[in-house]
Order: sequence, then structure tokens, then C-alpha cells
Amino acid sequence: MKLYKTLILSLALGGLVSCDDDLELSNPNSQTTEAFWETGDHAIEGINAAYNSMIIDGYYMRMTPALTDGRGDDFTGDSPWLDLVQAGNFTLLPTSGPIQWMWSAYYQQVFRTNQVLTNVPEIEMDENVKERVLGQAYFLRAFAYFHLVTNFERVPLITTVPENEDEYYPPTASQEEIWNQIISDLQNAQDMLPVDFASVSGADQGQTGRATKGAATGFLGKAYLYTEQWQAAADEFAKLINGSDVSVYSLTADYQDNFSPFTENNSESLFEVQFATPDQVGGTVMNYGGEPTSGWMQVSSVGHTYAMDGYGYSDFLPTRWIYNEYKEEETVDGNVDPRLLVTIASYEPQANSTTVYNGTPWPHAEDAIYPRKYTHDGLGFDTESQGRVELSEINYRVMRYADVLLMYAEALNELGQTSEAYQYIQQVRDRANLPELSSVMPNMTQEEMRDQIAHERALEFAIESIRIHDIIRWGWLYDDEKLSELQDHDPDFNSWTPGKEYLPIPQTELDVNPNLEPNSAN
Repeated sequence: MKLYKTLILSLALGGLVSCDDDLELSNPNSQTTEAFWETGDHAIEGINAAYNSMIIDGYYMRMTPALTDGRGDDFTGDSPWLDLVQAGNFTLLPTSGPIQWMWSAYYQQVFRTNQVLTNVPEIEMDENVKERVLGQAYFLRAFAYFHLVTNFERVPLITTVPENEDEYYPPTASQEEIWNQIISDLQNAQDMLPVDFASVSGADQGQTGRATKGAATGFLGKAYLYTEQWQAAADEFAKLINGSDVSVYSLTADYQDNFSPFTENNSESLFEVQFATPDQVGGTVMNYGGEPTSGWMQVSSVGHTYAMDGYGYSDFLPTRWIYNEYKEEETVDGNVDPRLLVTIASYEPQANSTTVYNGTPWPHAEDAIYPRKYTHDGLGFDTESQGRVELSEINYRVMRYADVLLMYAEALNELGQTSEAYQYIQQVRDRANLPELSSVMPNMTQEEMRDQIAHERALEFAIESIRIHDIIRWGWLYDDEKLSELQDHDPDFNSWTPGKEYLPIPQTELDVNPNLEPNSAN
């Protein structure tokens, strides 16, 4: 079930400076802050606008997956669009358009959630609905800052609506300050959000796709994991696995269900970005960004960006390393890991896979490999975008229960409970029909388990905007042995230099904000 059509709402501050104080002009088609924030409907519309930020080009419509996947050792640029290739080989310039789009999308979401958190508490409305609106705002602000700190390293921390021109130039905050804010916001969200929206009453009742208590718990655990607070991380993940209120998730039986438009918002999904075709929700204007209108579509460009030659842009290719990694271990019945053919399109006659899309014979060289995950290949479609361009309705799954299980295993291993980690890894392996890890690799040391978890995560989450963040937080780029392995996996890492694992702060931002500092990638 798709989330309701996202309401497009422009929430703008009135002009702070005027050439003529006597001249007051207003746009009758755009509501201002002064004329808004009066009713419960306004509160709902305000939080809907914060969700809307996630479907523009800088966020999950395209560039956040593209510039994140492209930096991993499982994906490499193969595009005439130089920015995409340079992101993957760590040479992207601060004048790049795509990084400006990402930065702007994240801070647009911050700005909109700050407006909700500032204005909604004063609205007279259903208190239960109000609490849920505020909980979603805390979650989405943390969500935006999670993307900012993991992609741009050090950024300004803005938690209020600017009241004067001086506040338009916020200083760069430390990573510690950003992470502390993320954790605080997620704690607030966790306290205020429901387990689901099916059982609530009010204007938001039954609206699948909104952030829930489980989503807040999962991201809170992830924030603790990224900051190496292992016990706190384990405690949050345990709530999702065997807790009393949010242990409502489970792995889907079919791995492909996590990337299909027919099985969205399923039992494995903690949070996903909602996309839909114009046939489903209307719209005539591509939702790339700019001034929002009611005519915006709600489509994703990821499928067409990743799809193979002849069906899409083929801007990226899987690395040969990740392809071979899937073949390192056979299933218990001697077959290839089933996740391979969900993740990568390849010619595999031994696995009865010799066609693409809706039964077309393999049209490429027999050793060619292409992305399949988040495309329509293998899902019964004849084309990638219904015969058009950049028209995907596939929701982007941002956090899955499989990630919770493997992050919990990682936290346990870091706490010295290596033997306890096996069972949670095995749940993920069982779906892939792989042998018992405790039998094929018994009694691993903590260091051996670290490497095994890295291997399991690579196979489970390839091409899901996760790998480079794992590589960064594990410190692999600053470990000579691990860096050498990465260079073997993907030659793009040969051009990496210290600090370039992050995206540079956009030059346009540095030019206009005297208090903004360059990061290590500038």
C-alpha cells in the first residue's frame, strides 16, 4: 500500500529585507508563515511537507543513492555524467551540482521540521495527533542530519527557525554535536510515535509510510552503532528483536520482496521512502526540485539511472568483486546465493537465468554484469520506465529488519559476546539458504567475526546506500591492509586520498556563509 499522495507545501519565511518598506507584495499562490500554523490540518500539511523533501533529486529520488552507492567497493561509475564517476573515484569537486542538490534537500528537510517543531506546539488541535506530528518532525530532522553527517562530515547544526538575517549564517558544528542532536531527536521520536498508524485515530489514521516508533528505535540503535556506543546500540536493537512493543518485524520469505513495487511496506521494512507513478497518485511535472507545485509527480529516477544498457542510463556497474563474492559460498543444496540474481543482472545458465525484464533473451556479452536491485528487471515488466524515462514507483527501503539483525550481531561482537552473534547472522543466512555459520566457521575470534560480519553485510546490502558508510565507520581507509583490499575490489579506491571519503561542502555554500568551514574533502 502506498502512502497518501504527499501534499506539496511551500513553507517560506517572509522577506527580511525590502528595498521599499512601504511596498508590501504577497504571492496569492504561496502561503506565508504568518498566515499558516493555525489548525490541526496545518500541522498535518506541515509534516507532509517535510516528507516531501525526500522525493526530490538530491534526496532519494536519485542523488543520495547514486552518490552513496557509487563510493562503495560494490559499485563503480560508468556514466558520461562526470559528477557520478568522480563521486565514485573520490575526486568530486565542491562545484558539483549533485552535491549541492543533496545538501539543499537535507537542509530543506531540516528547515521544514524546525518550522513544525516551532509552530505546532501552539496549535489547538487533537493532542494525540499533535504528539505524532511532533514525533515525526523529530525523526525526520534526525534523518536529515544523519545524511548530512555521514556524507559531509561536519556541518552547521540548525534547530530553530531563523528570526533575523544574522541567523542565516550558522557556524560549522562538531561531529559530536551533530550526533548528540541526532540521538536526542530520535529519543524524542521514539517516545512520541506509535508502533503503527493502523491503530490510531485522527487525520493520520491508516497512513502507511509515516515514521513509527520502530523506525525511531532502529535509527537510534544505528546512531549509537556509528558512534561506537555498543551497549546502547545493542539495547535498542534488542527492543526490535525481542522487546515488548516494537518487536513486530520479521524477514520476508523472498529477498526480492524488499525491492519490488508489489510488496512494499512489508514486515521487514522499518522505514522507506514512498514513490508512485502518475497513474497511482497523479502529477504531470517531474519532482526534481525547485518551487513545489501540486502538479509534481512522486516518481524515482533510481531505476532508470541504474538500469542496464538498452533499458536505462546504466550510469553505474557492479564491481566484479561483489559479483564473485556472491559465488564464494554455495547454498545448502549446491546452488548460487539467491541474492546474486536479485542484486545483479548476469548471464547464469546454471541458475536458469538467461533473460532480462519480461523474458527477453540475454542481450549483452555473456560476461557482462549490470545492477538489478531497484530496477524493474526480473519483476515482469517489459521496460524500465513504462516506456518512458525516470518513472519508477519502487519505494526506497532505507532500513530493513535484516540490517537490525546484523547490526545487533556487530554490537554483540564488539561487546565480547561473539558466540551470541552467530544466531542473528544465521537468521539472515537462512533466508539465502546458506549453511550454518557455526558449523562452517565455528569459534571465531572477535576480529574474525568482524570480517565475517563485513562479508555478510556486503552480500545482504549491496547497492543499498550503505557500503561506503560501513567502510568509513570501520576505519578501513586508514588501515593499510584494508585499503589494499578495497583497491583490489574496486580500482576507484586507487585515487582516494585522506578525507576524500566524504563529499565536499558545496562551494556555493562556502561562498555565502562566512561561518561555514570546509571539510576534509574540500
